[in-house]
Amino acid sequence: MTATERDAVAPPVPAAVECPLDEPTLDDLRRRTSVKWRAYPPDVLPLFVAEMDTPTAPFVADAVARALAIGDTGYDLGTTYAEALAPFAERRWGWTPDVASSRTLPDVMVAISEVLRVLTAPGDAVVVTPPVYPPFFAFPRNEGRHVLEAPLTADARLDLVTLADAFQRATCGGPGGGPGSGRRAVLLLCNPHNPTGTVHTRAELEAVLALADRYGVRVVADEIHAPFTFERVADGSAAFVPLLSVAGSERAVVVHSASKAFNLAGLRAAVALGGPGAAEDLRRIPELAGHAVNHLAVLAHAAAYTEGDAWLDALLGGVARNRALATRLLAEHAPAVRVQAAEATYLAWLDVRDALPDGVADAQAHGLVLERARVALGDGVPFGSGGTGRLRLNLATSPAILADGVRRLGAALAG
Repeated sequence: MTATERDAVAPPVPAAVECPLDEPTLDDLRRRTSVKWRAYPPDVLPLFVAEMDTPTAPFVADAVARALAIGDTGYDLGTTYAEALAPFAERRWGWTPDVASSRTLPDVMVAISEVLRVLTAPGDAVVVTPPVYPPFFAFPRNEGRHVLEAPLTADARLDLVTLADAFQRATCGGPGGGPGSGRRAVLLLCNPHNPTGTVHTRAELEAVLALADRYGVRVVADEIHAPFTFERVADGSAAFVPLLSVAGSERAVVVHSASKAFNLAGLRAAVALGGPGAAEDLRRIPELAGHAVNHLAVLAHAAAYTEGDAWLDALLGGVARNRALATRLLAEHAPAVRVQAAEATYLAWLDVRDALPDGVADAQAHGLVLERARVALGDGVPFGSGGTGRLRLNLATSPAILADGVRRLGAALAG
């Protein structure tokens, strides 16, 4: 895309935006009725589930209000979602999705389930790279697929050795001659990775794609956390590498959604996109799979992609500030806790094994903190291998709430 073309698709540059995390007070937040604020008693500070403590972005509220004003509350149709994502992806990551072959679906995990139904059959294997988002285990199993783990390395990178072993087990065959059993398999990749915040490099993704092709394994990536990538490269774009921009991704499928970046879990929608060799696979997703798509959600997500750059950048600045704050406070109040270095997401992955009081098992970390500190963090156990003794901390809140939570955590671990 030329500079002139880029200017044509870029939204107007608005005035500076205050960090959205600094607006709601704790009293404001406790009026909410979503899972974050209702799963635990009122005396518990919730810093677990991936909901952000932001107000509704004004452009989202405006888009929904316009639709309600004219009665635009019918069924969704067409490629509105992908048409809004494409220029956003070009601006942020230098990648333009194929709008024509896209499929709008109700949310990310529903989209992944539909893709798995097309690419595999009951009894086939889905390879995951734990510790990883718990629905990566639950949804494939619900579809009758067998989940195989290929754990990340100790420094949270993709491990080609464990992947090769998992691919061989998944296909019951070896490289060179292709799968020996005729069984199909999928690698379900989190890019960027949740919960570690790892941003996979282009070289890593190329190597994984080549290895998957060698074993006849298809690659499907959840890229919902892509907008939350902090590191920048020389041209100012995010270091996030879209899987479909990588050599060897012709048969890969990715799923995107604005729901994480713009706090729209209650207005969920998603889009599945593929390389040229996956276009036919996307067409094979049944038409009825899109019947549950929320048209208001699509309009809200489209507005976020079209008008939300400045709001998102202000939010990214706030999350980066909060990550530094949490790291500093943990070093002060719980120095034995190890914080995984992260390049993306608004989540912090904490290894508390060396910080637990004597007699407390690693698997009891979540319960200990909840009981003693009255703070709810994400329990690492459901994230699979490498999750026991870890806790996931949601950084997308105000500095005051975050500081309170970290201090409580430190006091609980100190006994």
